Amino acid sequence: MNTATPTLAELQKESRMGAMGTESTREVRQIDLSDFDRRFDEIGTQLWNAAVDVGFFQLVNHGIPQADVDEAFAMSQRFFALPDSVKAQWPHRKADNVGWESKAQVRPSTRTPDQKESYQITRPHMEGLWPTEAELPAFQGTMLGFEAKCWRVAMQVLSCFAVRLGFPREFFAGAHDPSRETYQSTLRLLHYYAIPPELQGSLELWRAGAHTDFDCLTLLFQRQGQGGLQVLPGKEMESQAWTPVPPDEKAITCNIGDMLMRWSDDQLPSNFHRVKNPQPGEDMGARYTIAFFAQANRDAMIETPSGKYPPMTAGEYLKQRVSANFGKSY
Repeated sequence: MNTATPTLAELQKESRMGAMGTESTREVRQIDLSDFDRRFDEIGTQLWNAAVDVGFFQLVNHGIPQADVDEAFAMSQRFFALPDSVKAQWPHRKADNVGWESKAQVRPSTRTPDQKESYQITRPHMEGLWPTEAELPAFQGTMLGFEAKCWRVAMQVLSCFAVRLGFPREFFAGAHDPSRETYQSTLRLLHYYAIPPELQGSLELWRAGAHTDFDCLTLLFQRQGQGGLQVLPGKEMESQAWTPVPPDEKAITCNIGDMLMRWSDDQLPSNFHRVKNPQPGEDMGARYTIAFFAQANRDAMIETPSGKYPPMTAGEYLKQRVSANFGKSY
């Protein structure tokens, strides 16, 4: 079976997205998830329309208490405050998408390292990669609890898409089963470095270069006042008119990933986004975010409703995409 061509096409597309472009105004819709089961059809319609139109949307009343979000961010900042020599005990393993890395991600769009560090948590592969209780008390328990809450919200959204695509309502929950050793959904803690004075006028480096996500669905948590996220719907790809998404601590910003675009016969678009450097007059301090990537289990077979693409396991798909984004030393 030939599985290389679709991925190669995605990477070729991404390699053309390094230009600055312009900024535009566009609505990123907020969708209320309250009373989810009773309002399932209504919410599903709203999600589908937002996903098809822009590929990005925000969730409110999503059921994750703000106190839990705040606690996860506090733990994340404590982790990144550790010396690099300590964090290096838990190095990034590309094959399993786990562990700590710093300036190791090189986007095909920019060919320069993203100006950030990150720590990936993928449940079945964390042996030897957790800080001890002495190094960071309650870190492991807090992050695993938060990851589980993110999974629940992601599966609610994906259940709406499943029904629209003609799959059973719980189809994607089965494909993202956290009880299996093949589970590969990832919670990613991110710290974008403060901009040093000598680089504050430079446009050569990006906090995160233009890219699409590899997964089915991304949930992104932002901190108030720590902006920079910009999105680009596919229909405006050639004009590169980017839309800022200001942080809203009460909302989860979501986007469709390449895996779901493929699974939906391209009905649900995976669109480009990036994190720009602060501009003169803007806050040059650090930026912290937390992302949950709902990535189907390694042995889940991605088979499209119409057969537009050849079947491919989610594990092979993710392997190809991660390999193109990290240096050979990882």
